[in-house]
Amino acid sequence: MFIQTETTPNPAQMKFLPGQPVLPSGTAHFTDVGTSERSPLAQRLFAVEGVTSVFLDHESILVSISDDSDWQSLKTFTLAAIMNHFTAGEAVILTTGRRSFRKRI
Repeated sequence: MFIQTETTPNPAQMKFLPGQPVLPSGTAHFTDVGTSERSPLAQRLFAVEGVTSVFLDHESILVSISDDSDWQSLKTFTLAAIMNHFTAGEAVILTTGRRSFRKRI
């Protein structure tokens, strides 16, 4: 799996394009780990120390990091979390039940 990345005007955000649909339609925004219980993908991303929000749409994942973090050290962990999620074939959004990935990397 090849995941493309795009910088944004905001240096605390990076767009990840996994090359396959993320959501079938609409968007989802998770502002912290507590709001991400219905998304195993967002929970994997919040397990990366420094991730502060996750925004999902049809084709991309926009990840925000804290001001005291930098992409040079977090990009590899973020890419790994996304790749592991899609390789495992898990749902991006759960319709029932919960799954937690709260362990910090």
